[in-house]
Amino acid sequence: MTSPIGTGADAGPDSPLTPTGMAADRRQKALPKAHALVEALPWMARHRGKTIVIKFGGNAMVDQSLKAAFAQDILFLRHAGLNPVVVHGGGPQISAQLERLGLKSHFTGGLRVTTDETMDVVRMVLAGQVQRELVGLLNEHGPHAVGMTGEDARLMTAVKCYADVDGKPVDIGRVGEVATVDAGVVQALIDNGRIPVISSIARSSDAKDAAEGGVFNVNADTAAAALAAALGAEMLLILTDVEGLYADWPHSEEVIPRLSASELRDLLPGLASGMIPKMEGCLHAVSNGVRTARVIDGRVKHSILLEIFTNEGIGTMVVPDETESMAATARMEAAA
Repeated sequence: MTSPIGTGADAGPDSPLTPTGMAADRRQKALPKAHALVEALPWMARHRGKTIVIKFGGNAMVDQSLKAAFAQDILFLRHAGLNPVVVHGGGPQISAQLERLGLKSHFTGGLRVTTDETMDVVRMVLAGQVQRELVGLLNEHGPHAVGMTGEDARLMTAVKCYADVDGKPVDIGRVGEVATVDAGVVQALIDNGRIPVISSIARSSDAKDAAEGGVFNVNADTAAAALAAALGAEMLLILTDVEGLYADWPHSEEVIPRLSASELRDLLPGLASGMIPKMEGCLHAVSNGVRTARVIDGRVKHSILLEIFTNEGIGTMVVPDETESMAATARMEAAA
């Protein structure tokens, strides 16, 4: 007579049908999760209570699954005791909206020519679409996120910048560089347990222009770096569509895992144009009090957690010169 299924009477001691076998299978599946938590523990302790400024951009902004993973990462940081601050741009969304409205996108020297009409679209897309969607994703799990722009409470002011074409400045409209940052309102939100989500738009630093409603579209990498410095953040984290800073692009895909501010300064002139604002932002941050600045691949789900809470990390880390000097001394002492 055959025993009832599930009793284990006709199964060997190692069969997955036995309680012992099923328990072993569950343990086997759960063990890597336990190892991951143990590895993350010292990093959680180190970063607890610290402010992390994250620039949200690249492919992660247009892929729904990557957006969801990004929101999960930010909420994990918040519940792990860190203070995440998100700064975002929205180039692909701006271009798409301009096309829908029958307005052409023009670029000069790699920068979008931003007329007054285009600036209205930029504000609408960044504050009314990209920001609202991200705030909504974060607030699905509680009233954590608060959206604002660099205009609000005069968080950021900017001065007009010009494109460099063959060594000559070219007017590209309402495009600016961050001039000042008053991070008090952001710090107040952090102190209140909120997650600030900031669109990279800034009020004109020119009093007359500002009085007439003048605003500028500013590079989100630059805005995030300036805000990180103003907040005295522990870390600046820039999401992009590459694995990190390549040692010899396009001849090699080797990623530089770590470099000092001086080393980065030497490399800047030879970088691809798309990486220059990101790495200039990293350099500005670590030169103005931010402990580390990192560039990571936003195309990888949960790349933020992998970078912050694992021993290896997955991108490129930039550190102040004095930090690298101390690390080198420690390595020499350990070798001795």
